[in-house]
Amino acid sequence: MKKSYLLIVLTFIVMQLSSYIGVPLFFQIGTKVLHIDPEQMKVNAVGYWILFSFSVGLALVLFLLRKNEKYTKIEKDQPLPVGQSFTWAIIGIFMAFFAQISAGLVEKAIGINPGSENTQQILQLIELFPAIVIISSIIGPILEEIVFRKVIFGSLYDRLPFWVAALLSSVIFALAHFEPVHIILYATMGFVFAFLYVMTKRIIVPIIAHVSMNTIVVILQLFLVDKLEKYIEKTAQFVWWIGGFFS
Repeated sequence: MKKSYLLIVLTFIVMQLSSYIGVPLFFQIGTKVLHIDPEQMKVNAVGYWILFSFSVGLALVLFLLRKNEKYTKIEKDQPLPVGQSFTWAIIGIFMAFFAQISAGLVEKAIGINPGSENTQQILQLIELFPAIVIISSIIGPILEEIVFRKVIFGSLYDRLPFWVAALLSSVIFALAHFEPVHIILYATMGFVFAFLYVMTKRIIVPIIAHVSMNTIVVILQLFLVDKLEKYIEKTAQFVWWIGGFFS
């Protein structure tokens, strides 16, 4: 793996671990310097640091990629035309959701709770600090596709068959989410994004599919699911009232 790719991976690791220093630092600045209420600053410190660290992380990664040198065999290969690549990006969104549903069913069949604690924590943070949606829906997926598909998978694919390279990079992708219980779910998603990258030879294609999937999930979870639950609750109350009226 070339030096710039190693630096990209290192940047991503440092960014992920930086919260242990950055969040307390922002908390102290907010409470001691800006005199913000400590309870409010507990939320603000996490939110602001995530925005800051991910934004800086993406900027550094893009800076390291600025020369756009073709390094892996995927990058050296001829990419699909823009029109076909866009079609694969749209197909990829459906593939990603199908893979997610299928992996969820497999996990449920072997006794794993289908709910993702990681996703719930992100949704709770978005409700408290809405700007985090920029990270979960855009910056995060872009970084993950560059690190895990372009860099890690691309480098492995130079030396290994597709299935082996996709499996290894997808397992690393899954473990990076710190939810080993859902390794099947995350690895399946990583496999789909690796497939899209190889099919089109354009990293923008899995990025579009990943960004779209995350955005749709956030919208469904934050808005539609809650409204649906309230609708079901009101419907149940109405049915109970009608039943009591005619009894």
